[in-house]
Amino acid sequence: MIDLKQLQAVNPDEIDRSELVDIQDISVASHLPKEERIIDFIKKIKNPYLCKCGNIVVQSVFEETDKTLTECLIQYLKMI
Repeated sequence: MIDLKQLQAVNPDEIDRSELVDIQDISVASHLPKEERIIDFIKKIKNPYLCKCGNIVVQSVFEETDKTLTECLIQYLKMI
């Protein structure tokens, strides 16, 4: 079982970049049910809070909300 709190606490400035998974290399089977896609993604990415995209380290922060990313982006774009 993965300890998500422990993964979330990893400091991106203190990690060896070569240990990070490149998100461009991740492929999740879209035919799987939602829960299985999530599990598949976490197994492949190893840390859903910290990965890389090419040479860039990406740290993800998730807010406790029912809003989707798409809904947030639409709301933001309406404001600008």
